[in-house]
Amino acid sequence: MPVLPGSPPVEITLRRSAQARRFSLRVSRLDGRVTLTLPLRAREAEALAFVRDQEGWIRRALSDVPEAAAVGLGSVLPLEGRPLTVRTGSGRSVRVTDDSLLVPGDPASVPLRLATFLKAMARERLAVACDRHARNLGRPYARLTLRDTRSRWGSCTQDGCLMFSWRLILAPPPILDYVAAHEVAHLAQMNHSPAFWAEVARLDPDYALHRAWLRRQGQALHGFRFGD
Repeated sequence: MPVLPGSPPVEITLRRSAQARRFSLRVSRLDGRVTLTLPLRAREAEALAFVRDQEGWIRRALSDVPEAAAVGLGSVLPLEGRPLTVRTGSGRSVRVTDDSLLVPGDPASVPLRLATFLKAMARERLAVACDRHARNLGRPYARLTLRDTRSRWGSCTQDGCLMFSWRLILAPPPILDYVAAHEVAHLAQMNHSPAFWAEVARLDPDYALHRAWLRRQGQALHGFRFGD
């Protein structure tokens, strides 16, 4: 893998594409990976010269990547937008108090137990939101699934299957509700036309504010690592 020298050195992932007509750089805000897309016939030496010319831009982009935070006892984790401290709990289940997430059991199992708890809560909240929006739209959906997607917060297939990132449970409730409304609206409009956005506005009149929040702060939700 080519490396851009400097402090620190930066690994560059090269990806050749039949569709590419020029060099294109991308820095992932999730993990800081730097990818250079280049045409099939481009010479690697030319590609690396392009990378060196863009070093300033690359390093500025890397400085904006949020640091990953491993979740464990003492971590502060947003739950529905509320910052809660992860502490040792009693009993068998994870509990939520005014300022804490209480996780019983072996400290080593805290990340996995928290992830399981958060996924269950996300499924419950999203099911309620999707059911409500689907009733208002007058169109049922087929099923709801959760994933830890990095490139999108949700999706809707032609046959009415909805998929969401379970990390939406970390965001304030109106944000989760907006993403549910967005994907449910696709049941009526499988596009992003003005007619689609009109459906979204009918389901969530403040969708523009919620969409802007995701663009500004959504990537930070991917910075929490649960040992996976």
